[in-house]
Amino acid sequence: MYINGLTKKRTKTLRQRQKAILRRLPPLKAILRGSLVERYKRCGKPGCKCAKGPGHGPKYYLTVSFPKRPPEMEYVPEAFQEKVKQYLENYRKAKEILEELSSINRELLRRRERL
Repeated sequence: MYINGLTKKRTKTLRQRQKAILRRLPPLKAILRGSLVERYKRCGKPGCKCAKGPGHGPKYYLTVSFPKRPPEMEYVPEAFQEKVKQYLENYRKAKEILEELSSINRELLRRRERL
């Protein structure tokens, strides 16, 4: 009897953790997967200062990798950079939170509890 009571208490704690974790989830519409990369480009014009230096820039691009195809790159204007950084951070947080939820759900499954 004591073991069942203890198991139920622990299950209740897991369910409370589930709810707390879900509250930390960022808004799903505010998510971007990828990386923000800084690039400098040379224009190729003879005598341009970029030929001797690092190039024109910095310019920022969102890069996203996909299996079996080249990564996609999208230029990010300065006005969008902070928002893009926040959306990328939201993706990182959401992925971390989903891993935590998955871990709790695996434990509930192991206990044969309702998912």
